[in-house]
Amino acid sequence: MNRTRTARPGPRIRARRTAAAALGLALAALSAGTASAEQQTGQGTGQSVRTVVLTYNDDLAPSLDAKIAQSTSIWNSAVEAVQLKEVDGAADFSYVETDGSAHTDTDGHGQGQVFLPVGAPLRVVTHETGHILGLPDHFSGPCSELMSGGGPGPACTNAVPNASEAAQVDLLWANG
Repeated sequence: MNRTRTARPGPRIRARRTAAAALGLALAALSAGTASAEQQTGQGTGQSVRTVVLTYNDDLAPSLDAKIAQSTSIWNSAVEAVQLKEVDGAADFSYVETDGSAHTDTDGHGQGQVFLPVGAPLRVVTHETGHILGLPDHFSGPCSELMSGGGPGPACTNAVPNASEAAQVDLLWANG
């Protein structure tokens, strides 16, 4: 009986197939969550920067919708490695109105819930969003530090992260 033998693929072809399979698994794992990665050109640098897109839902904080949009716009303007995008339905993190005090339950890397009192100032909304992005409280800091929170007192209305805070977020998210 005459049998045709199929030649075994060479090492280059096996390596390409292995690489393609690994890439497929990595893409499947990435798409399992709602966070996604994109390539962008860094602002003014001409270099390619990996940007993680975190999704958020603010349906449970209707009276704070405008301040949440302003807060996420502030963060999107301040950092390159991560961007925040509003979605309906399932999201990486959510905003919730509460009768209590502002706080964030998070893993420090994009997942969790931001609890905000009705009428929360923009500084508080932006500060709590900073926790979602991985920044800790620094209550002894000056008003120029967003993450100093209420430490500087109620007269402080700065709602913009300083250069050091923005750089820390970019560093935390540099690898996704």
